[in-house]
Amino acid sequence: MKVLGLVGSPREGGNTEIMVKEILEESSENGAETKIYNLNELDIKPCQACMHCKSHDGECKTDDDMQILYKEMAESDAFVLGSPIYMWQMTAQAKLFTDRLYALMGFPEKLGETSSALVFTQGNPDGDLFEDYINSTKQVFDLLGYPVKGLLVSAGDQTLGDVKNKEDILEKAREIGKDLVN
Repeated sequence: MKVLGLVGSPREGGNTEIMVKEILEESSENGAETKIYNLNELDIKPCQACMHCKSHDGECKTDDDMQILYKEMAESDAFVLGSPIYMWQMTAQAKLFTDRLYALMGFPEKLGETSSALVFTQGNPDGDLFEDYINSTKQVFDLLGYPVKGLLVSAGDQTLGDVKNKEDILEKAREIGKDLVN
């Protein structure tokens, strides 16, 4: 069992990374091998809509660090994508990753039985403010073939490390980590 963590925040050591790591630590404690990537540190180009993937069994023509993540995902049973909410959406780093998953859509043999979890942080204290966007993002991952087994939102995270003081959120993160393995 392998669980992959993907942090879509440009802020190193921030609330999103803390939550993704909490999920991975619990997955590890329940027997999973884990690995984490910060998407901001990778060279991931936008989808070029060239449709090469559709005529080449899900192989993306763009040669960048997404090729590393395609391989990691093929070897993983689950992944966690974390992103802060910027301008009512996931970050550009997380969106690049998400868009590039299109290459695998329609090729279930490349997906395997991979499930996912989504983690969002936001500065706004209203935890329901971005509910429509978060639900539509969940639908995207379900459609792509990565059923979402866990969804977690931490609201009101204004400064670095705020989420460390939210035991209820951290406990939910641990539950997701356990659920991804079981």
